[in-house]
Amino acid sequence: MIHQSRRQFLRNSLRGGLGLALLPNLIPARLLGAGAPSRKIQVAQIGCGRMGRSDLGNVLNESLARVVAVCDLDSIRLAAGKKMAEDYYTERGEAGVTVRTYHDYHDVLSSPDIDAVLITVPDHSHARVAIDAAIAGKHIYLQKPVTYTILEAIALRKTVEAKGVILQTGSQQRSERPWRSFRAASEAVRNGRLGQLHTIKIGVGLDQPSGFLPAPMPVPDTLDYERWLGSAPEQPYMEHRVHPQNSLDGRPGWITTEDFGLGMITNWGAHHVDIAQWAMGQELGGPLTVDARAHFMTHDAWTVHTTYHVELAYPNHVRVILDNQFPTGLRFEGDEGWIFCTRSEEAVTASDPNAPLDRAALLPLRASDPKLISPLGANALRWMPSRTHHGNWLESIRDHRPPIAPIQQSARSLEACAAAWISMKLKRKLTWDAAAEMFPGDAQANALRGRPARKPEYDYAVALQRAGIA
Repeated sequence: MIHQSRRQFLRNSLRGGLGLALLPNLIPARLLGAGAPSRKIQVAQIGCGRMGRSDLGNVLNESLARVVAVCDLDSIRLAAGKKMAEDYYTERGEAGVTVRTYHDYHDVLSSPDIDAVLITVPDHSHARVAIDAAIAGKHIYLQKPVTYTILEAIALRKTVEAKGVILQTGSQQRSERPWRSFRAASEAVRNGRLGQLHTIKIGVGLDQPSGFLPAPMPVPDTLDYERWLGSAPEQPYMEHRVHPQNSLDGRPGWITTEDFGLGMITNWGAHHVDIAQWAMGQELGGPLTVDARAHFMTHDAWTVHTTYHVELAYPNHVRVILDNQFPTGLRFEGDEGWIFCTRSEEAVTASDPNAPLDRAALLPLRASDPKLISPLGANALRWMPSRTHHGNWLESIRDHRPPIAPIQQSARSLEACAAAWISMKLKRKLTWDAAAEMFPGDAQANALRGRPARKPEYDYAVALQRAGIA
């Protein structure tokens, strides 16, 4: 990502596993040829919950896309997604707009007129839905963290490369809108503004117990709970562990239940660790050692970690520290001073928890010396232009090029966060081999890189085997 010609940029940015051979050899003819610039990419939304409708709204606002279908296992959310898309086009003067609805995402993937899918399902289902989408030849926008486990991330990366589709991870802090602060800070660090970088301090927020005891409930008629549960361990339905039935925007309980998500270490950790690795030049690497401690919720409907302290040792003697006492954001420290970047007081949604705020200085980008974040020179290292994250994804499909947040890099961010979770669970320091993507000589830790699927039909390995992907 150097100031250079587009051809040089593509050559250099694709090293480390994302080569030109991994890009699509073929793209639907309807996206090429006569009238190609005006031909919209046909998109389907899979998952119409609070973040699903956020992704849907962002794509509706992009001129390159046309939303033609929505899919959800909850009929209430499915209807809300359909209405949102149809209202958008109707309000802009179109008559007789019909957005198709699907219960089963497999039916979406079998539709030949759909070019790309937005996948906004719970974390434990990311891998299987995305792998099936890649096998079907659909381009993918996938919410972070890209997968639930490390082995899933590796499998998804290999599938995307094998099928030659474009996958954009929802690490929107890499794009210019609405938070330029992360790009500016990471570019400054990558260009050596801090001299020798030695420490990165990260705050990713704190989850609190629900206050409800686990209590099985009847499954509502509106929800296909069997398919929603998917690969996760068998368990009775509890609204507090799925999503609210009387609200479309409330924070879902699955995000704080370990069978479905690993807590803030991967929820917001995937955002901030991604930026840290980007700034360090470790976007295709990872930590050398992982030492994490945390408290976990007990006697509660929710089960993820609460307080935490994580230390990751990276190459070049850089130490990354995550602690629930740190303000939300990243503080880069080096020999020449420090740079801090954040979203300020904004959460992903209003219902998200947040880390403590440094209310004395809420500027999203600040430094020990303003010169550290002054404009870079003409020959400085710069990130790929990315006006909006969803727009960058659609442009990547159109232009047949890598997106700003490719799976090769987001898989590494997930691995670092999931390795921290494994250290939390084992209550000991771990050694991580980023090249091999494993804990060398540590069978106990390596066993936690994956999780057996509840039933074969939800096992991503079965899908890979059928597709002939190793």
